[in-house]
Amino acid sequence: MTKTKHADDSQPLWRLSPHAMRGTAMHRFMQQTSARHGFAPEYDALYRWSIDDRAAFWSALWEFTAVRASRRWECALENADAMPGAQWFTGARLNFAENLLRYRDDQTAILFSGEDESNASGIREITYRQLYAEVARVTAGLQSLGVQPGDRVACYLPNCPEAIIAMLAAAALGAVWSSCSPDFGVKGVLERFAQIQPRVLFAADGYRYNGKAFDKRDAVTSVAAGLDNLECVVTVRFLNDAPDWSALRNQHRVISFDEFGATKNPATKNPADKTVAADKTVAADKIPDINFAQLPFDHPLYILYSSGTTGAPKCIVHGAGGTLLQHLKEHQLHTDIGRADRMFFFTTCGWMMWNWLVSGLASGCALVLYDGAPLFPDPGRLWRLAERAGISVFGAGARYFASLAKADARPGAQHDLSKLRAVLSTGSPLAAESFDYIYRCIKSDLLLASVSGGTDIVSCFVLGNPLRPVYRGEIQGPGLGMAVDIFDAGGRSLREQRGELVCVKPFPSMPLGFWNEPDGRRYHDAYFARFNNVWAHGDYAEITARDGVVIHGRSDAVLNPGGVRIGTAEIYRQVEKVDEVLESLCIGQAWEGDTRIVLFVMLRDGAKLTDELKTRIRDTVAANTSRRHAPKKIIAVPDIPRTLSGKIVELAARKAVHGEAVENTEALANPEALQHFRGLTELQEA
Repeated sequence: MTKTKHADDSQPLWRLSPHAMRGTAMHRFMQQTSARHGFAPEYDALYRWSIDDRAAFWSALWEFTAVRASRRWECALENADAMPGAQWFTGARLNFAENLLRYRDDQTAILFSGEDESNASGIREITYRQLYAEVARVTAGLQSLGVQPGDRVACYLPNCPEAIIAMLAAAALGAVWSSCSPDFGVKGVLERFAQIQPRVLFAADGYRYNGKAFDKRDAVTSVAAGLDNLECVVTVRFLNDAPDWSALRNQHRVISFDEFGATKNPATKNPADKTVAADKTVAADKIPDINFAQLPFDHPLYILYSSGTTGAPKCIVHGAGGTLLQHLKEHQLHTDIGRADRMFFFTTCGWMMWNWLVSGLASGCALVLYDGAPLFPDPGRLWRLAERAGISVFGAGARYFASLAKADARPGAQHDLSKLRAVLSTGSPLAAESFDYIYRCIKSDLLLASVSGGTDIVSCFVLGNPLRPVYRGEIQGPGLGMAVDIFDAGGRSLREQRGELVCVKPFPSMPLGFWNEPDGRRYHDAYFARFNNVWAHGDYAEITARDGVVIHGRSDAVLNPGGVRIGTAEIYRQVEKVDEVLESLCIGQAWEGDTRIVLFVMLRDGAKLTDELKTRIRDTVAANTSRRHAPKKIIAVPDIPRTLSGKIVELAARKAVHGEAVENTEALANPEALQHFRGLTELQEA
């Protein structure tokens, strides 16, 4: 193993002042638990205690975040070292939605903006009181259909308030929620929902993206026709004030979201009204109490899906209690979220960051939602929203920040971001140059939290921390309670060397399993087959000398020229420095008994892939990594294949290059991009 070379980054880019640290929830939690459990009031000691005495840590977190439950647990952790097999908070009874709806006041709960800004501010606003009233109404609608705990309720919706309301109503009854965004095609939706057979589907007439309107009524009708157990479709008007659903009505019972459950709660208006939000004068005594189903800690809450790029998507089942506790920890302790915050993450209902964002309601903050293209009509789109909505925590994928830098956008100089105190990034590794860009062009005084985890755990393994400094190119460290390590192929722990990111002890947000798999075989094989009793996450990573973490790419995309393992993210970080390149994709091509690195690049308009540019790309990669990292072949392509959540797909591209079939192109947002990777004469030459 070789140690990673880093730039001269010995000084932190950001550190919270000691006075400000004392005001954080993380510091308060550390003071309370250290006094009670006898460890030094220092973060490193807190982290060691959180993984050495996990039952005590997660119990203390439950108390600190005031989890609402009708019955206290009998045992915090049983079968404590089994992966899978550990059981958390047995005997407890709680409801996920009740915890997210603990506030019923007139403070803002949700702000929504889309590409169609139909009122003066471009923002719809819903208070916690209005949110509770709307959830009560939709809960009554689901009850009228006979929805019971364990039934599945699905959505095919944009990132709008109606999706949150419907999810909370389903969770209030103990139903299992699953969602796809409307950019999914019919086959992609059915590959997911047909496996879980929902009884109710919430669906919109369409969505807007990049200045275009996409009518989805025919797609919704086709999806409904492919779901055998579907009893009702609840339609949400998004594109049109009065969409025609006659084709759907010929097949299924159809109820508009505006009318759904309304007879149970006639006093409330629908916040989907684009000119007037729900009535702000609704009195508390006019809102019926929701009878939240009290369920076990591990009652199923969400079904999320693997990307599906290597076969049918796996249906990953997440429990209510584990999801709630993890998100409370990550929001309140690691991001310092509280009632004064307005939290935004650019996401869709088809990405787990939507589920992560929505849990912010349990901490009483306001959620800021946006549906549309992040760079339309210009790179300032989301920053105008940040200014108007007073966003304090802003999150997006790493690719978004790289795109801003390529566009030479300067949000900090062009917008009032005085309330912004944290920027979050995920989806792919955040390059060191993006750290520089964010502090230089967005704001110099903020917590930049690069986070990594994923759909598999609906949370993070490694993330930000207000008590630790931010160093260039590094994630600040593992989350509390997450026993993260790096293993070599033989299962030996590594330090300052690259290897497999693992978690060596159970944690509450481990999946309950895969849907409809009683023997648990595929679940075990997905995470625990490589190292016995250890979660192997599939990331190629390292822990640095400062206990930070660097993700070097997915393990299944690691390159192996001459027997040396190279993470694709190491190459992407360097290629991003080349101004002419907008984005790149790197694969290993089998060649003459070895592997050679092939780099595909998307170039700026007007740029040409000349020999000089190829040389500059190779030299940039080699100078900052090694000569082995420099691509042997560089090829320009007009598009790069990516999943519906925006992640580039090296495996699909590699298969296309080698003439192999790509099994599930429905999992791709742009499957047509693969044609640019097939039959390339350049790759038949030395």
